[in-house]
Amino acid sequence: MFGKEVYIARRKALLERLAGQKGVALFIGNVDAPAQYKDNSYKWRQDSSWLYLFGIDEPRLAATIDLETGEETLYGDDFTLDDIIWMGPVPTVRELADSVGIARTAPYGAIGEALKGRQVHFLPASRYATRIRLAALLGLDPDETTCSSKAGCAKASAPLVRALVSLRLVKEPREIERIDAACDLGYEMHTTARRCIRLGRIEQEIVGAMEGVTLAKGWGTSFPTILTQHGEIFHCHSHEMPVEPGKLMVIDAGAETSDHYASDFTRTYPTSGRFTPEQRDIYQTVYECNELAFGMIRPGVAYRDVHLAVAAHMLDNLSQLGLVRGDVDGMVADGLAGLFMPHGLGHNMGMDVHDMEDLGEDLVGYDDDQSRSPQLGLGSLRMARRLRPGNVLTDEPGIYFIPALIGQWKREGLDGGRVNYDKLAGYCNFGGIRLEDDVLVTADGARRLGAKRLPIAPDEVEEAMRQDKI
Repeated sequence: MFGKEVYIARRKALLERLAGQKGVALFIGNVDAPAQYKDNSYKWRQDSSWLYLFGIDEPRLAATIDLETGEETLYGDDFTLDDIIWMGPVPTVRELADSVGIARTAPYGAIGEALKGRQVHFLPASRYATRIRLAALLGLDPDETTCSSKAGCAKASAPLVRALVSLRLVKEPREIERIDAACDLGYEMHTTARRCIRLGRIEQEIVGAMEGVTLAKGWGTSFPTILTQHGEIFHCHSHEMPVEPGKLMVIDAGAETSDHYASDFTRTYPTSGRFTPEQRDIYQTVYECNELAFGMIRPGVAYRDVHLAVAAHMLDNLSQLGLVRGDVDGMVADGLAGLFMPHGLGHNMGMDVHDMEDLGEDLVGYDDDQSRSPQLGLGSLRMARRLRPGNVLTDEPGIYFIPALIGQWKREGLDGGRVNYDKLAGYCNFGGIRLEDDVLVTADGARRLGAKRLPIAPDEVEEAMRQDKI
């Protein structure tokens, strides 16, 4: 938690961006979420927008900001003696309000009365308990309080969402320090994982070792760890397989600091310690794409254009390997890269590993004059905006050989005759490769976040794995 002047300034900036709006802005913090039963909850995590504006990392709180008068109110109930017996002494609601510069407090149950007759601006909610609470307060269906599409939530306040996104997209220096710390923790986490790769070892042992680093030194992982020898499956969370020789292991994992800032790295390792010639060819292409993207990141450049440049380089290299044929620009325009990289090049990152996507992907990741492509791959690009200093985003190209997708394109002729399916058949058991770094847009370019970069060039990876075994 930062000093109270930080949260006062953020709320003031939000109010300034909402000048001329009528009514009241309502913010609902998270509550404990029961797992098997009421007193056995899932691990506590506060809502990130709440943390950004109010900083109080405690459950069952709400707040309002009157957009016409600027009056702020924190709603909550003091703990009872029974609560204190179980949890120990805790700050009063008054003390919590003072800690973040809020003058007025009221009981949690007083929110409804305060909203009567007022226009209410609210943010889309992802947690179901918050959706239920919003629905009850505002007379809505719970499904109307969340984002049901990438474009956003029709019932939520577009002015409030846009105002908050404009603030959170540009990270403050104090936030960048926290993200650097998360990346340092992520570096240690991934280094531990790489050193644990041994033939015959069960994947879960590696996951346990790397996640232990984040639990010992931070809040934990910033998202469920992806560690798999089936890298063609993007979100494979199954970890029961033994490490097999000759495979590629994709490790996509991030750390979250105790003050809730995230990292997100991906590396791909040859399980035997050295790449086969076929693996090295594809790996080299993904590595070059990662480097190309980083070299293009600077203020004023649309990340959509960076994605397209990466797609062109990828297809050019795959053409030289005999997997595709034809004019590269034409293949890019027709979306052929989506067969090999069906995801976007990157996303925003901050307190959430996919920062603010609960507020609507397009509102967060697209400028007003941009629209999503219907193409596979490009259509999944989560960050397309023109870059500004202070933006934090991921650079994560990949190449995947997905048998079901390849089969569909072949049956339906979606490639226009430009894919060499005979040669591609030899890659049906290849898997996938993804390489991901976290990047800060600076005043004159970009820098990778964290004090040290994980080994990434193919020779560096092989040498690191050789040293791990000494």
